[in-house]
Amino acid sequence: MYNESLREEKNLVLCEDGTHTLFSVEFDEPYHSTKDGALHESLEKHVKPALSLSQKKSALTILDICFGLGYNTFATLYYIKKTGLKTKVHILSPEFDEGLVRSLDTFDFPAEFESIKEIIKAISSDLYYEDEQFKIEILLGDARKSIPKIQEKIDIIYQDAFSPAHNPLLWTKEYFSDIRAISKEDALLTTYSTAAAVRLGLYENAFYIFLHTGEKMRNSTVASLQRLDGLEYIDMELKKVRNPQARSMKDADYLKDMDR
Repeated sequence: MYNESLREEKNLVLCEDGTHTLFSVEFDEPYHSTKDGALHESLEKHVKPALSLSQKKSALTILDICFGLGYNTFATLYYIKKTGLKTKVHILSPEFDEGLVRSLDTFDFPAEFESIKEIIKAISSDLYYEDEQFKIEILLGDARKSIPKIQEKIDIIYQDAFSPAHNPLLWTKEYFSDIRAISKEDALLTTYSTAAAVRLGLYENAFYIFLHTGEKMRNSTVASLQRLDGLEYIDMELKKVRNPQARSMKDADYLKDMDR
């Protein structure tokens, strides 16, 4: 399913918000929506809704799936610094492309990240960063193998892997079961995907499903293990009635003998 021989083949792409992302030859798609924009997508689909819905917590443990160019992690730090939040944040992020992470100190990030330039350098060099407010750990290797080993309970999941069509093993019911097992009872998950199969996989693991809308972006999904106020609730039982052929994605559909 993965092709390591193509992993280093990436092309720089300019997004409509003026920020840059990369196009992965291995996965045949960009790391971000070029229409929504790399920074804009991270802030509007992940960081802002997640932090807004978790604002009562003084400390957060975030699972960033997968690290990639680091936009979700770096946008989280940028937003916290910009808004003056005192929230302590521990980010754990699986990533199997070590070469990509090592190259980030030379990537053309937006000017907004200038204030965290030293953090980006540390991550690129050490795959780790820690100060009084922030702790970031890159978990090198296959996310399906590293996630079940995580000891911390998770508050927020940024579900931002390559698309279900191109990286299905990070969208299956069994994958979301692994996520559920390490989540706090009030954990929430953000994702760009609005696909019925993805939402069903979350729903079958006890997540409530909500529609998230934002300025100058396509609709996305927020899932939570508790009911949320202020977001449009998606009745998945009604969806199943209206679309009886809809199914969640399953490991067995993609890799019969996956090494768990």
